[in-house]
Amino acid sequence: MRPRPGAAEKAYEGVLQLLFPLRCPVCDDIVTPAGERICLGCLGRLRLLTPPWCMKCGKKLAREGEFCTDCQRREHLFTRGRALYAYESAAVSIYRFKYGGRREYAEFFGEQIAEYLGNFIRSVRPDALVPIPLHKKRLTARGYNQAGLLARAVGRRMGMPVCTDFLVRVKNTVPLKYENPKERQNNLKKAFNIARNDVKLKRVILIDDIYTTGSTMDEAAVTLREAGVEEICFIALACGAGL
Repeated sequence: MRPRPGAAEKAYEGVLQLLFPLRCPVCDDIVTPAGERICLGCLGRLRLLTPPWCMKCGKKLAREGEFCTDCQRREHLFTRGRALYAYESAAVSIYRFKYGGRREYAEFFGEQIAEYLGNFIRSVRPDALVPIPLHKKRLTARGYNQAGLLARAVGRRMGMPVCTDFLVRVKNTVPLKYENPKERQNNLKKAFNIARNDVKLKRVILIDDIYTTGSTMDEAAVTLREAGVEEICFIALACGAGL
């Protein structure tokens, strides 16, 4: 549950919910009871990732160990990362958040990330949270970047700056879910660029909705390191299991 708001905020949110009732990020019905961001009966259906997890990418491990099979055989360019949910439990919710116009889910997800991954985020001491950007054509078609909404929600909760215009996507890549790891890697080459040379960051946390093979994070890390960023971690809303 989120912290109790002040009287003014509570009244304002009450009016907003009367005019625009919030939808539950799990069942997508109007949230009950009013005033929450998720139905109380749906709370346990989003499965938080629990240890053991990979010390590099954060994937859930089937057995005790430090690294998943992928991170043992592949050198990732980011420092480390964590994810909030097991992908299978959150897939439908993320799909609606990403493609179904459910921008309001971002506030609930942001609260959850701040609560359960807040210590990890604070340990990095980032200069900024940087969302993985969409290409301008895809952003125009969709109307919003779900990673940007998520980053801003986390930033508000944790009092951290968010740079939504630092990293840009200059290559309109095909949807990565249709490609194998090698194709993803090739597809993402030179996909990003730095748009703000006047901003100097040393430590950042990249924010995205799903972590799969790490190709997106790696390519973003290449661009960020070329711009002088020394430590690059990430937070994802969900990821699959490691081996």
